[in-house]
Amino acid sequence: MLKIIEIRSSSIITKSNLPEADYVINPYVGCMHRCFYCYARFMKRFTNHKEDWGDFVDVKINAPQLVPEKTQKYKGKEMFLSSVTDAYHPLEKKYELTRKILQKLIPLEPDLCIQTKSDLVLRDIDLIKQFENRRVGFTITTLDDGLRREIEPFASSVENRVKALEKLKENGIPTYVFIGPILPFLTDWKKIVLATRHCTDHYMFENLYVSGELWKCTENWLKKYHSNLLDDYRDIYFSDNKFWDKMEKEIEAFCRKQKIECGIYFHHKK
Repeated sequence: MLKIIEIRSSSIITKSNLPEADYVINPYVGCMHRCFYCYARFMKRFTNHKEDWGDFVDVKINAPQLVPEKTQKYKGKEMFLSSVTDAYHPLEKKYELTRKILQKLIPLEPDLCIQTKSDLVLRDIDLIKQFENRRVGFTITTLDDGLRREIEPFASSVENRVKALEKLKENGIPTYVFIGPILPFLTDWKKIVLATRHCTDHYMFENLYVSGELWKCTENWLKKYHSNLLDDYRDIYFSDNKFWDKMEKEIEAFCRKQKIECGIYFHHKK
């Protein structure tokens, strides 16, 4: 059962450690999508939650009030929503924190970047269009909605994400697709590109990350749904297998041939 707690935060705009963002905004702690591969579960270190990641959400009910009224500090700086939650996960329908935050950000003139798995972002097209520099991206890990239900059960369907990309493109909003995490033998990244290139300006690629407790999450998922792949995953991650090096070169060659703009953000063993 999902535990929802309304909290008051002391700040909402945080300096970013991401390579392509200056600041991040996370209106919620936790997320309802329940993605087994979510790296943001490390956030439990900073909360008092005993629940599993995906079983709780803290709602920062005062978040919009924490955006300053007047400042030049964020003008022309990239503002990213969101890094450790989805700003449009289902609770946003009720609380509308993201919408209220966007309204407060417009006069501050940041460069806006939103990444989500939810077509709820279409609700805020009217606000997004008021940012001179803006872009919206969708995470797409698979075109198979059956697989999608395994790995991110409460996110929008794949079909709805593609339709949302098309709608954003129609409204003159630059778009991107984040293909990640790439699940070995299951994510057909070429098909994702070919199915979305008519409504996508840029692609990002990331491989499945299994450091720390994420390997146990991955192992449990494989045992439940894809036990035939368990030994292959162990080989990829716990031997000298060059699987990801080969794939990175394949992606680079494919995007070059297709004349597609892309960025590759693979985690490599050291």
